[in-house]
Amino acid sequence: MLTINGSYGEGGGQLVRTAVGLSAVTGKPVTITNIRAARKKPGLAAQHIAAISAVAGTCSAGITGAKIGSRSLTFSPGEPEYQDLTVNVGTAGSIPLVIQAWLPLALCYGGRLRISGGTEVNRSPTIDYLDHVLAGILRAAGAQIIIEIVKRGYYPEGGGEVIIEVVKKNIPPIFPINANHLPVGIISCSSNLPDHVANRQASAAALAITSETGFPCTIEYDRRTGKSTGSSCTVYRGAKGGCANGRPGLPAEVVGENAAHSALAGFLNPADVDMHLSDQLLVPLALFGGEFTAPVLTSHADTVCWLLRQFGYTIAPRKGATVEFSYDAGA
Repeated sequence: MLTINGSYGEGGGQLVRTAVGLSAVTGKPVTITNIRAARKKPGLAAQHIAAISAVAGTCSAGITGAKIGSRSLTFSPGEPEYQDLTVNVGTAGSIPLVIQAWLPLALCYGGRLRISGGTEVNRSPTIDYLDHVLAGILRAAGAQIIIEIVKRGYYPEGGGEVIIEVVKKNIPPIFPINANHLPVGIISCSSNLPDHVANRQASAAALAITSETGFPCTIEYDRRTGKSTGSSCTVYRGAKGGCANGRPGLPAEVVGENAAHSALAGFLNPADVDMHLSDQLLVPLALFGGEFTAPVLTSHADTVCWLLRQFGYTIAPRKGATVEFSYDAGA
């Protein structure tokens, strides 16, 4: 039984989600202590429990401590297999973060997950970023990942719904995407708002991108009605992207500009992936091998590298003009 200090490094929900996913993939039981100890509301929240449930349902795991506010969790995995699961976060908690926990296991064994919660919420990538950036580089490596956004959900009501299916395949090592020939994609979304909100977000994002880089842009609008009201803008090109969410009183133009500036930080850097994708890609890198570079070593990426070592995967970042991550899964 591994014991993981949940307050190490970044010390947040990412450590819990990643540890549970690695436990399921490796078959090593784990106890996580001091969960989110330094957070304003320490312990597990609804989104973390949903992620644990999604992983546990794929490997028939035994769990103790999976309740709101719990600062300790024991996860004992069983035999993983393809499962068709339904998980409800019960709040506007992040659907993309729940998927991140479940995805490594699904890449190895296949699976289908219907999940309800928030598709675009703060302190999380949007579902569009996950679909086009994280899943995009995995698809380029050979993964078959199908994502359907049934309903969009925003804070605080939530009400979003996503179906993701992963087909079991032998995935070769993961290497950077050559994006030189690709336009910049812009996805501008709104729910229960006038059409001009999504228009203004997209126009501002496109202007910021073309003014700075000259890259051509393609724009996709997704305007809906639903349980929750909100908006988002996601900007991406290859393995780099950025996103921003609207809020009452924030002009739509600022939302688009914020998304563009977040993406430009990656577009204008010579590294292969953006700083946010680097930690999300480390577990697939450990499972399948490959290499990529990132602009900096973030606290999230550093924490995931530490956690991977606890499970027997040594990825040692090499710092230079960019930060290089590599792993030989066959060694």
